[in-house]
Amino acid sequence: MGKLIGGVLLIVGTSIGAGILALPVSVAQAGFVSSSILLFLCWLLMTFAAFLILEVNLWFPNTSNIITMAKETLGIPGQIVAWIVYLALLYSLLTLYMSGGTDVLHSLMGFAGVHTSDWYDSLVFTVVLGSVVYCGTKTIDYVNRGLMFIKLGSFILLLALVLMHVHPAYVLSGNASKLWPTVMVMITSFGFATLVPSLRVYFHSDVKKLRRVILIGSLIPLTCYILWDLAILGTVPLEGSKGLLFILQSGHTVGGLMTALQDIVNSETISEMSKLFTSICVATSFLGVSLCMTDFLADGLNIDKRGWGNLKIITLTYLPPVVIVLFYPTVFMKALNYAGTFTTTLLALLPALMVWRGRYVLKLSGAYRVFGGKPLILLGVLVSFIAVVVGVVQEFHIVN
Repeated sequence: MGKLIGGVLLIVGTSIGAGILALPVSVAQAGFVSSSILLFLCWLLMTFAAFLILEVNLWFPNTSNIITMAKETLGIPGQIVAWIVYLALLYSLLTLYMSGGTDVLHSLMGFAGVHTSDWYDSLVFTVVLGSVVYCGTKTIDYVNRGLMFIKLGSFILLLALVLMHVHPAYVLSGNASKLWPTVMVMITSFGFATLVPSLRVYFHSDVKKLRRVILIGSLIPLTCYILWDLAILGTVPLEGSKGLLFILQSGHTVGGLMTALQDIVNSETISEMSKLFTSICVATSFLGVSLCMTDFLADGLNIDKRGWGNLKIITLTYLPPVVIVLFYPTVFMKALNYAGTFTTTLLALLPALMVWRGRYVLKLSGAYRVFGGKPLILLGVLVSFIAVVVGVVQEFHIVN
């Protein structure tokens, strides 16, 4: 049971990042009802895709990751797409979390009266959490469990403080036509499926446990997102100098939202809990993404994650983000604009294509098969493709 809980918490820790605090601001104009429906549909797509990844992964040896899966089912073109999109997405995320962790550590050092440089804080943050990753999935699981209990505790307290001030009129307002710009944000919020190959190794290909972990682990973020949206959209007005629209336009969504809540709820605890929650979000997300990246590189480069091999993988995982954070911080931060498109391509469109070709062309089979047959797989391909197109169009308008 402990291992099952650990697996669930790994998914939850990777999914729920500091972005959950800003999610209600991004969907404010659409309103609670329509945004909750879209959240559910995005969860449905990404969880279905996670089960597709599990099916494909079980066709191949235990240590196989996205690279092997794409190469064996879609050939060299699929392998190239997987390499490019996976590295772009995960290096972007690692850079983001490393940058955030550096800021958190710098603040903590300053609070303790110790003044340090950014490069020192970046190295300390990376070495401490990187050491956890080096020790393997079991160590990551145990550390993540401790962090997650604090993280969920602070989130529940935040939620309880805010829910007491909900106005029904705020909850029922909104314009569903404003939903489209939020699709990619929501899809990215369920980008946990990169963990599936790593979880398979951890659970020794136990299909029953893996299915349970994926389902429960994905339902918890969905529940948290909907409850948090209810709390914020039902408490903070849309218009006004401290309204959600003003906060969205300010560019400081988390800070602005916490200030508005503190004024409405009249509690300084809001500010302290949000800082604690955000800090731990950085650490748990960093651990989850690091685990995905190390297993991906081990598979793609055919390196054994033991001894010198493990050290090579850790170096390849963290050296590029450290260099970027210290010398070229804007490079991969810009790539994060495309996170939704990367996530949909890698974790929804590619899995559906891999299952179609693996099942119906190559006639592959394994210990698990996702229900639905050809109609559901075709629907998955169609919906994923439309989502990718929506993401590209949105980013084209952002860039121009």
